[in-house]
Amino acid sequence: MKTAIRSTLAALAVLPALAFAHSPFLLPSVTILSKPAWITVDGSATEELFDYSAPLRLNELLISAPDGSAVAPENDLTGKLRRVFDLNLQQAGTYRITGVSGGLAARYKDAEGKNKSWRGMAADFEKSVPKDAPELKLSESAGLVEAFVTVGKPTALKASGKGLEMLPTTHPNDLYSGEEARFRFTLDGKPVAAGTKVEVIAGGRRFRDANEAMELQTDANGEVKVKWPNPGMYRIEASASDDKTSLPQIKERRLTYAATLEVLPQ
Repeated sequence: MKTAIRSTLAALAVLPALAFAHSPFLLPSVTILSKPAWITVDGSATEELFDYSAPLRLNELLISAPDGSAVAPENDLTGKLRRVFDLNLQQAGTYRITGVSGGLAARYKDAEGKNKSWRGMAADFEKSVPKDAPELKLSESAGLVEAFVTVGKPTALKASGKGLEMLPTTHPNDLYSGEEARFRFTLDGKPVAAGTKVEVIAGGRRFRDANEAMELQTDANGEVKVKWPNPGMYRIEASASDDKTSLPQIKERRLTYAATLEVLPQ
């Protein structure tokens, strides 16, 4: 999404990983429009989809129009429980809304033996953490959280080829209860390993006795099949790891992906 706009928060919050126990999400007010219109998008992190517990804090907010051009969020506000912004959708086709998080997390002791922690980007590590810090422990993560909105007829979506992504075989704005959908997950442009775990959870968790998550695994092509039991809002999430780290002393990079999907009645 090289043409997408970057919206960096003034108070940058870099997460060590998207913690699925406290699930982040982007929730559009509507996912399908018959004609150009304004929409509102909420971003939050919560244990009860799709309630609000804490505002979604990102490194970047990337919004791509159907023609690949950038769309700027308007009335962007971060409150106590959620982040919210408006979008003026004027083109026909599918818009992609992507929140980017990640970076490094360090734990160490200072000269007095007190526990210290730091979060930030690799470029700032050396000037922020002492080179000889005792008991230094480092981790790296990269996360994406997405939503899709279509005006009129859906258009094809393209992956960036970077990090853990979802490239839908079934369009994310063409989902119906009782039907089967297919989604492909890629890592740096290549299918994820067979057996990669994917979880699908319906919203409204507080109204159910059990989580009722669908636990799936990718096939050799990085794909999963999902048959939607009911209409409503769902969250699909996946995680992976590799050794493509920013610093040689970090052995593993953890990657996460999550998207909000609306399933319509037949």
